[in-house]
Amino acid sequence: MLTSRTFVKRTRAGAVVKVVREHYLRDDIACGAAACRLCPPAPPGTGTGSAPGLEARPSGPASSLCPGPHFLLPDTNLLLHQIDILEDPVIKNVIVLQTVLQEVRNRSAPVYKRIRDVIQNKEKHFYSFTNEHHRETYIEQNRGETTNDRNDRAIRVAVKWYNEHLKKIEDEEKIQVIFLTNDRINKEKALEEGITAYTCEEYIKSLTANPELVDRLACVSDEGKEIEGGKIIFPEHIPLSKLQQGIKSGIYLQGTYRANRENYLEATVWVHGDAEENKEIIVQGLKHLNRAIHEDVVAVELLAKDEWVAPSSVVLQDDGQNEENIENEEEKENILKTSINKDMLRPTGRVVGIIKRNWRPYCGMLSKSQIKEARRHLFTPADRRIPRIRIETRQADALEGQRIIVAIDGWPRNSRYPNGHFVKNLGSAGDKETETEVLLLEHDVPHQAFSQAVLSFLPKMPWSITEKDMKHREDLRHLTVCSVDPPGCTDIDDALHCREIGNGNLEVGVHIADVSHFIRPGNALDEESVKRGTTVYLCEKRIDMVPELLSSNLCSLRSNVDRLAFSCIWEMNHKAEILKTRFTKSVINSKASLTYAEAQMRIDSATMNDDITTSLRGLNKLAKILKKKRIDKGALTLASPEVRFHMDSETHDPIDLQTKELKETNSMVEEFMLLANISVAQKIYDEFPEFALLRKHPAPPPSNYDILVKAAKSKNLEIKTDSAKALAESLDKAESPTFPYLNTLLRILTTRCMMQAVYFCSGMDNDFHHYGLASPIYTHFTSPIRRYADIIVHRLLAVAIGADSTYPELTDKHKLAEMCKNLNYRHKMAQYAQRASVAFHTQLFFKTKGVVNEDAYILFIRKNAVVVLIPKYGLEGTVFFEEKDKPTPKLEYNSEVPSLTVEDTTLHVFDKVKVNIMLDDSNIQHQKMRMVLVEPKV
Repeated sequence: MLTSRTFVKRTRAGAVVKVVREHYLRDDIACGAAACRLCPPAPPGTGTGSAPGLEARPSGPASSLCPGPHFLLPDTNLLLHQIDILEDPVIKNVIVLQTVLQEVRNRSAPVYKRIRDVIQNKEKHFYSFTNEHHRETYIEQNRGETTNDRNDRAIRVAVKWYNEHLKKIEDEEKIQVIFLTNDRINKEKALEEGITAYTCEEYIKSLTANPELVDRLACVSDEGKEIEGGKIIFPEHIPLSKLQQGIKSGIYLQGTYRANRENYLEATVWVHGDAEENKEIIVQGLKHLNRAIHEDVVAVELLAKDEWVAPSSVVLQDDGQNEENIENEEEKENILKTSINKDMLRPTGRVVGIIKRNWRPYCGMLSKSQIKEARRHLFTPADRRIPRIRIETRQADALEGQRIIVAIDGWPRNSRYPNGHFVKNLGSAGDKETETEVLLLEHDVPHQAFSQAVLSFLPKMPWSITEKDMKHREDLRHLTVCSVDPPGCTDIDDALHCREIGNGNLEVGVHIADVSHFIRPGNALDEESVKRGTTVYLCEKRIDMVPELLSSNLCSLRSNVDRLAFSCIWEMNHKAEILKTRFTKSVINSKASLTYAEAQMRIDSATMNDDITTSLRGLNKLAKILKKKRIDKGALTLASPEVRFHMDSETHDPIDLQTKELKETNSMVEEFMLLANISVAQKIYDEFPEFALLRKHPAPPPSNYDILVKAAKSKNLEIKTDSAKALAESLDKAESPTFPYLNTLLRILTTRCMMQAVYFCSGMDNDFHHYGLASPIYTHFTSPIRRYADIIVHRLLAVAIGADSTYPELTDKHKLAEMCKNLNYRHKMAQYAQRASVAFHTQLFFKTKGVVNEDAYILFIRKNAVVVLIPKYGLEGTVFFEEKDKPTPKLEYNSEVPSLTVEDTTLHVFDKVKVNIMLDDSNIQHQKMRMVLVEPKV
């Protein structure tokens, strides 16, 4: 049956056009109930995916309100707000209407993704019913009826149809459909129409065998709705329509709200758009922050210039002891305003409304109320940028000392803190598994097991190379190829070879795992890989970007097995000058999987002269020449204090901690990876100037170097920063015969001055330069097992050499730019997660050590502290001179030199000192390394 839908819409040019859409209605759409013999089997495309539908005898929890067998049917708002309840394993047999799914998709992409995942879960028995195409449940919108009212009516019509339909099933006990809604008017209309309807709270409280579910109920009172009897604290938020008008006319500015980790009464709003003026706006004080939460998109109003403030240097943590004590907050706000230097004033504003909430589930701990039998408690998030959250729970005693997840529901004007609900208990605080889970969640690292849909696209085992695989591929199995990696590496991306050819020149090859052969564009495996973006390496765990069958087996270039590769092969002379470059898909058989130490031992050996060793020596010799050429061009050689943990084989606790030692072979591999990346970048850009995926490293603004220049000057050294070459040369000259470690410290400090390197699409940017490598063009090609960017580069290169076909998204620069944004975010979060993992394992290491005394060097000088580096452990920490409950020494700070005088002792950058290191675990949630200066005595 065919019907048509007519509506009008305004075009970009402002004209009004009438649109007529054909709308097909069917009578063969199944109800999804397993016991139903009236419906045909669900045809493909009805939205049920691989889910089996509703059970023949609903096995959900026993309800005191509806003791008989029943299915649940929620409306849109209930699904949006109570998704945590619907995801609980207890809740089964739920009908999700097409009307509801479409509305959820338009209003919240994360909730839509979660409900789709639940529908796919066979154990949950959720069924997606296509009511908008069913002849008996489709309804037209009435004249004068809003879309929202029409959709509410469509949901009630579907509930009634289900109840009538299920009555026809010949069974002793009839199955009922229960309508769940938190909308008072919708519920009243449903009851008038004879539909059994409950609010979510009524139904959940009726599940007497599952009282724990009550804690997971979201507080449905939103922004505007006040809690009873509370004093108004915050100004009202301006409605979205007025905000948008105000932004258009320039009264308000739109930007992303970034809370201050050190000071809960201060935030910065990063204004969207290209305006150079007022790019960063400071917001200070509770009322001006006005219930915005870190990462929300907000509208701000600029204050008059005489009300502008300076960024605060005060550290203020919210102790949250008395949530009603607003006077105390005002006192703290006055502290922020003292002693402001007029030159430090910055554009200042106040939040007038929220454009988009970017809330996520937060990890943290319960701060149990002191009131006996209390059900309302404060939750303290692990992320200091997030305010405390008020939740109601009956299991406070059981949750004390546990890491839990809480979601925010709303923030009324008369509540000091937002309201939320308990979602999940992760385990005991301090437990290694629990803390790893927390750091993965807090850094938004996708780490769930790969779904069946993803795994279904993996090759079937046993796998072997077929004739079809050899199409457009060279057989290079005869070459003496080997890989060189860190010890224990199972995801081997790259292998190398070097051999003399007839004309006296050298042939050098970099062979990279051909991951794009196994991951085809657009399938579930590809979508999961792009979502993850990168493999994340923690101290004891690896979160793979691709399933293990690929990462550690079929794509890993292990020795003595045939593997598919993408090869970059150069003909070079003995001066490492490139004479010819070619790219080819290939099949290789690596002759050895070596560690850096094993490869170094072969190169240095006086007795070994086999083919592998000869190849390594050739590579090493060329690599030294390539490195010298790079450095002569102005490439930077920087340093970072990386550490490696030695784990106890039984407890897996760190028993030793040492800085990583780099061998010549590390540099050898690095040189050829850089060369391959540059060669591939040039090739894909020549072929696809508009949509090459490249990587750039912007030059830092001159002000970034202030701290480095001043620090060097304090040691009578000059660092030039007008170009990368000038910087590299002055770093090479910055030596002190009496202080050999000084050069390393300068290079560590230089690293801190750098900008982040980022992926970008060539058609969307003009600046391609990679500052750190002094290269005009660069990309990532050499690690496709652990970086998704490399997979895209492989696909572009394969099209460029005619080894594979293209697809629409590969040549869409806007889609590529969006992808680059996600990849840059994933790489940044992976970096932060890795640092957090090192910090946690460092704490575990020092937990059993008591107080450790070590040499350290001062890296930074602060007004009331010094930041030191302990080379032995690659550990950085802050020595504070102002401590709670202790007399504060006389402090004099000089920002020019820079130096800090504590009583009569003056401390400078790079001074060698002795510190005591110990673990401060007084705050179980925020354990930290505490450092105390021992020498010189202050």
